[in-house]
Amino acid sequence: MKKILLSAAAIFLLSSVAACSQTESEGETGDVEERVAAVEVAKAVEGDLTLERSIFGRTAPNSTTPILLQSPGEVDSLEVENGEQVEEDDIIAKVSTPMGKQNIRAPKDGEVANLKAAEGDSVSNEEPFTLIADLATIKLNFTVTADVHKLIAVDKKMTVTIENEQYEATITSVSTMPDDTGLYPVEAKVDNEDRAILPGMVAKLSVPEQQIKDAIIVPTAAINEEDDESFVYVVKDNQAIKQAITVVETQSAETAIEGDIQIGDSVIVTGQLTLSDGVQVNVVKGE
Repeated sequence: MKKILLSAAAIFLLSSVAACSQTESEGETGDVEERVAAVEVAKAVEGDLTLERSIFGRTAPNSTTPILLQSPGEVDSLEVENGEQVEEDDIIAKVSTPMGKQNIRAPKDGEVANLKAAEGDSVSNEEPFTLIADLATIKLNFTVTADVHKLIAVDKKMTVTIENEQYEATITSVSTMPDDTGLYPVEAKVDNEDRAILPGMVAKLSVPEQQIKDAIIVPTAAINEEDDESFVYVVKDNQAIKQAITVVETQSAETAIEGDIQIGDSVIVTGQLTLSDGVQVNVVKGE
């Protein structure tokens, strides 16, 4: 009899524990809130998308003027050093020659470059003593293919990027004859009054090629690809709505699209990688 009572008590106890566990589990599940994703958005706008080609070249001084000695001699004193700015007629050096002492002067304004001699050195008159470089204006040297050649013209102003800074460049020369590589040399110039541009830097010339007018423009960051389908997420009633689109043309920053997207729609540009259609979202930036 005692064994029967003990068994019954044990069964009752286990049933109570199981019931409590189920109740707690249900309570915990009920307390879990639906996931809300934090996102950033940008507006879909109507505008023109200009397609550009990027042409790479190098910077160079606008001009370099060599200074040649009239006769060989010995350097008595140097009045300047490499990189120093001089004005026309400034004394560069004093040199003793068989014809007497000579003052070597700057033939024009510019920067001293390629000065190799030191005081007491013997110097020749067969090679330049130094160069005076014009760096107030920088020359840009490019070579282009025939199809890009037709997009460029003398005096045309274009955007050039040097060391992540943008400048307005003016095309000064477009050769009609190709060089040994079969490409056409192109020269441009850009103002460099603050001397931020140095010779030898890489320059990227942006050449406008085509313009798509009155298109729906969204940030390229909003475009998603899956199973050969392009789509964006549009925020409606605090939900991410997946919307299929067709990409017309794309640039690094902006893309022209077609689809059921309205001007002014908020498209998600950050946070969309973990989204699915209908997920609740919280816009933290862009509205």
